Amino acid sequence: MFKKILIANRGEIAVRIIRACREMGILAVALYEAPDMASLHVRLADECVLLDTPAGFMDQANVLRIARECGAEAIHPGYGFLAEQADFIHACEAAGIAFIGPPAGVVQNVRYKINAQQKARAAGFPTLTHSERSFGDDEWEALQATAEEMGYPLVVKSCSGGRGPGERLIRSADSLVETVRRARAQSKTVFGEQRLYLEKAIVPAHQVGVQILADKYGHMIHLGDREGSVQYSNQKVVEEAPAPCLNDAQREELWQTAVALARLFGYQNAGTVEFLVDEAGQFYFSEFKARIQVEHPLTEVITGVDLIQAQIRLAAGEPLRMTQADVKLDGWAMLCRVRAEDPWRRFMASPGRVLMVRLPGGMGLRTDTYIYCNCDIPEAYDPLIAKLTVWGPDRDTCTWRLRCALEDFKLVGPATNVSLLQQVVRSPEFVAGRYSTSFLVHPFAQEPVSNTYLRDMAVIAAILYQRRSQLFMPSVPERTNSNWHRSSRRLPQ
Repeated sequence: MFKKILIANRGEIAVRIIRACREMGILAVALYEAPDMASLHVRLADECVLLDTPAGFMDQANVLRIARECGAEAIHPGYGFLAEQADFIHACEAAGIAFIGPPAGVVQNVRYKINAQQKARAAGFPTLTHSERSFGDDEWEALQATAEEMGYPLVVKSCSGGRGPGERLIRSADSLVETVRRARAQSKTVFGEQRLYLEKAIVPAHQVGVQILADKYGHMIHLGDREGSVQYSNQKVVEEAPAPCLNDAQREELWQTAVALARLFGYQNAGTVEFLVDEAGQFYFSEFKARIQVEHPLTEVITGVDLIQAQIRLAAGEPLRMTQADVKLDGWAMLCRVRAEDPWRRFMASPGRVLMVRLPGGMGLRTDTYIYCNCDIPEAYDPLIAKLTVWGPDRDTCTWRLRCALEDFKLVGPATNVSLLQQVVRSPEFVAGRYSTSFLVHPFAQEPVSNTYLRDMAVIAAILYQRRSQLFMPSVPERTNSNWHRSSRRLPQ
């Protein structure tokens, strides 16, 4: 087993990895940039090293140099940054440093999406209809011709990276040029990839992933499914496990298909096979996430399996410690992503000082975060600041606990999306488990406001106005201390 691991990431996932290392008796080395100097992962790590280069976490040579100098035997990339960079994995292997994730060959096979889908289709798996080639910046005419041939609506996607950045829906030919331009710019910024491809859109759809664990000896298991269909800007907002869109027969078939796909690609370590499910319940292979995912706590709370520790053991060459028969899926889990952004101002990021934070607690609740009172939320990174994960014996209990957790979450300082999350989990569609990827396209309808609510708001507004109007540090006017003032109040003798 490793004695020291370098964590090439930040925020809540870095904190999560440090705590897993602590339980395993492994020393954790944290990397940080100047804006993150006071972040929680820096405070918790056994050692910390400043990344003082313009490329930051993407500076592969510098990250490897630091790993060698501090004596780290392995590097955990978390998600994002270097997590799915095959060239970095090759560099780690050449330097004799273990990469905690899939091998470079596996990442190369699954990351280029067109090739992955073609291989899956050739093996008889249901896949999405997509263009047979990708398109560069100078291939507009070919892209437009392919779009007309495939028919709208379409989805334009980056050839690399996960769902989200570089992915946009095209409803008609009128919006093709502008949508592709935006997708290309975002893909280049996030992934360094300009090539895009087209995919036939399934609208509405459900996005479902199956968690996989596999060792290098050919042993492989799944740990159930998760649904992440509540999204805005292609970013998941609320996720749950198991997926409410599936019945028992569909779920079992999906699990077996995911394992078969993982075997087809020779998968190793932890990863997720993602599918799109249409309204009829038919599912289609979409892509692999060759890394740990943001929503991994969902799987952990319903299985009791620590996925980060499993990743580390698999990267160290250990065989899987459990078989499929050992996997027990217990209850229901839901996860909310709390982000420092204002959903009522076009999701504008809101970095700044956290003046006060009160994290929720209670039965079946877990909070993954890097924030604390008087810490700073930097503007240079993704605004994800916390993940609230709740567990319940059934979906109704789980939904109620999530509503209570969001009501208990209090943060004074930067704006957050908690108010939007509260509306999501209270909406009739979510409560009933009948929602899709189109759920957040339209704004929520305003519910009737009760007289009690209006009364309470009036009282709050009155108290707030009074507090802001009064003097918190009263002072005695200088003129009241003068002698002439005292003399004027004397009675005649």
